[in-house]
Amino acid sequence: MPQVFDNIDQPLQPALQGALRLSDRADFCVGYFNLRGWKELDSHIQHWSETDGACRLLVGMQKPPQDQLRELLSLMSRDQGMDNQSAIRLKKQLAEEFRRQLTFGAPDNEVLQTSLPGVK
Repeated sequence: MPQVFDNIDQPLQPALQGALRLSDRADFCVGYFNLRGWKELDSHIQHWSETDGACRLLVGMQKPPQDQLRELLSLMSRDQGMDNQSAIRLKKQLAEEFRRQLTFGAPDNEVLQTSLPGVK
């Protein structure tokens, strides 16, 4: 059953961990994602079968309203589609952001061995 966690009415970590204990798969859609926080959920997901994408993660944030309005009112026409070159550039930017997350601060063995088992 789909469940939305907004981190407003209840603390996010215990609510997610409780839901994951009862689950055998999960689909996450988040605006922001930090690899260092994954360790709090990893043990609840690690034992799931890795077939059929037991855990899927979609990361992305919509543009702020002022940027959307600026684009709509722009005199220059913009194609709303996504070309391969732009998609590749955005994927590289996301991978670079994840790399920065892992290299920020003093590294330890736990951070250096961070992985996302089962995430596709």
